[in-house]
Amino acid sequence: MMHIKPILAALKRHKAGTILIAMQIALTLAIVCNAVFIIHQRLERVQRPTGMDEADVMAIHSIFVGLADNNAGPLIQADLQALRQLPGVQDAVSINSYPLRGGGWSTGVRTDVDAKDSKAHTTQYFADERVLATMGLKLVAGRNFRADEIVQADPQSVPDPSIVIVSKALADKMYPDGSGLGKPIYIGDTKKPTTIIGIVERLGVPWNSVWSDDFYENSLIQPVQLTGPFTNYLIRSKPGQLESVMKAAPAALVKANRMRVISKERGVRSFAQIRDDAYKGDKGMAILMSVVCLVLLGVTAAGIVGLTSFWVGQRRKQIGVRRALGATKRDILSYFLTENLLIGVVGVVIGALLAIGMNLWLVTQFEMARLSLVYVLIGVVALLLLGQGAVLAPALRASRVSPVEATRSV
Repeated sequence: MMHIKPILAALKRHKAGTILIAMQIALTLAIVCNAVFIIHQRLERVQRPTGMDEADVMAIHSIFVGLADNNAGPLIQADLQALRQLPGVQDAVSINSYPLRGGGWSTGVRTDVDAKDSKAHTTQYFADERVLATMGLKLVAGRNFRADEIVQADPQSVPDPSIVIVSKALADKMYPDGSGLGKPIYIGDTKKPTTIIGIVERLGVPWNSVWSDDFYENSLIQPVQLTGPFTNYLIRSKPGQLESVMKAAPAALVKANRMRVISKERGVRSFAQIRDDAYKGDKGMAILMSVVCLVLLGVTAAGIVGLTSFWVGQRRKQIGVRRALGATKRDILSYFLTENLLIGVVGVVIGALLAIGMNLWLVTQFEMARLSLVYVLIGVVALLLLGQGAVLAPALRASRVSPVEATRSV
């Protein structure tokens, strides 16, 4: 059984190196724990579902120019007819925004007409009866809009709807007992009740920033076809025909009316591209944090190897004396492993406190989530194992020191 006292005595004689490695382990643990936590959060964000069946869906952002009365309603209807007639198109819809687009409408919603504060915040989508089929939304209660319920409206003067379809998250927020279907809600500051006629399983908001996380799945669809010059066309292709539709759809729109602008960069995108664009920053942050973690772990391991190798070189004669007095190779190996473990324990204890403190600072400064202690515990175990793995090679070299080293003067 290895005695601790000789090891502690040896560490006292090498205070600078001991403190250096312990602090390096502490800082690495603190940074890596928080970095891995951020990476996990970012990856969870990237994988969040929108509620749409995203396969075979594309979007086109079109801007009509030269309109005398600013009413693009007839032109939008002509566009939709042209798109729906394309050979590879399954359905198409004009909508003000869509999940992950990055911009849209939002408002508060109440269940009490006299309430001053909204009960929930939600995004507003405006589309016709084809929206559920085109987006691939799953209706879990109620019904879809009928064609005769769709109204056309200027974006500057949208009428209060009499009916609406909402996401399940919003319905549950408004009516926690699950009785939202058929119940009234009040959108914005209106005094007119709007009846929930349908509930979809899930529908995300257009934004993916932190400020929208609290209402990420709170969405409602109003049976309104906006007639402004700006519109987004969501198009669902038949299975396997998305690529051909992405080429044919813009050409069909230009043929229907050349007085429009379609951006080459972001005007025509598959939903896979929309998702990639929306989460490019999150993926970049995850990659950056991963590189930082690997570099820190590598530097820490290299520091342990270097310091232990230096100590082995300094103690060759002492090791030889111990070998001459009967110490086995296993005893020498155990000595260095135990010595490093003691340094590592001190380092991870300090590091765990630093990790929690760093997270508390991030929470107050950047509104981040609190660090789970699971990450700290995993980090502690990982750093201790890393330390033991790093010290193994120089410790094995020390165990192979011959007893004859005790007789050498230099």
